Amino acid sequence: MKFFLDNNLSPALARALHELTYLASNKTHSVIALRDMFPANTQDTEWIQTLADEGGWVVISQDKFKKSMEPEVLRRAGLIVFLLGKSWKDQNFWSKAHQLVRWWPAIIEQTERLEGAAAFEVPLRFSGKGKFMQLKL
Repeated sequence: MKFFLDNNLSPALARALHELTYLASNKTHSVIALRDMFPANTQDTEWIQTLADEGGWVVISQDKFKKSMEPEVLRRAGLIVFLLGKSWKDQNFWSKAHQLVRWWPAIIEQTERLEGAAAFEVPLRFSGKGKFMQLKL
């Protein structure tokens, strides 16, 4: 499984999650930042289509994908998408890192249960076993 962190999340966070995920998954999962795969100014519709063409990608983003063709391209892409909820935008780097690492096992588990496209909102605070809200794109 390949996880893709959008440009609105630090590449350093992607690299840290990669190390944790790669070891915990017996080297079967990886995490990559947008900037490690595309130029930073790549349009969302372009990287979404590239990931869809390759297949097997899970997107993690703070974006709401509301611009022009983004919702339609995302719907057709067939990707699994986790969108960080509104509260995440007010958090500093360390708080985001802490919360995302806390959520990470639940994100992996949810992804492994799925076949096909799906979208979820990830609330800032983790409680219980971690519950996502399913979204309609």
